Amino acid sequence: MERADPVSLTSTFFDRDVEVVARDLIGAELTVAGVGGIIVEVEAYDDQDPASHSYVGPTLRNAVMFGPPGHAYVYRIYGLHWCLNVVTGPVGSGSAVLIRALQPTKGVDAMVTRRGVSELRTLCAGPGRLTHALAIDSSHNGAPLFEAPFSISVQEVKPEVVAGPRIGISKATNLHRRFAAKGSAYLSRPVSLL
Repeated sequence: MERADPVSLTSTFFDRDVEVVARDLIGAELTVAGVGGIIVEVEAYDDQDPASHSYVGPTLRNAVMFGPPGHAYVYRIYGLHWCLNVVTGPVGSGSAVLIRALQPTKGVDAMVTRRGVSELRTLCAGPGRLTHALAIDSSHNGAPLFEAPFSISVQEVKPEVVAGPRIGISKATNLHRRFAAKGSAYLSRPVSLL
């Protein structure tokens, strides 16, 4: 059986429920200026979720989350690391998917140089490592993810997706809104299936 070419995503893909988009992003290829890999781990957030930045309503910091689907919401965590999120629909919902980990496949040498590490498994395992490897920062906040320098495309064959509790939050810890490619060696942490 011939494998189909990847299909580049448009804003329509992102204009859906945050958990649906989160699941569908697993196995998609994300690159920034040609550097990146396969998305293997994400987390879903919306304005009804006490763990979400959007829970308090629109602010200067989170305004992108309430804007058009398919744009990047980039913020700094702990004053150290940038995090990349994909805004989902509908407009005004305050919904976004945090990209937690990639399996590096393109521009690996550039990622190794940026991170100063060579272990492929941990190169993009975690949101801060991922943004460092892809050279994502505040200049990307609000940028459309379906235009250069970003590219997101889906493959015909998708991995099996598992769900579990999110990482590093203290509210809404009972929600299973972390999605990952089952058995992937490139996750930030194994998924707890309790």
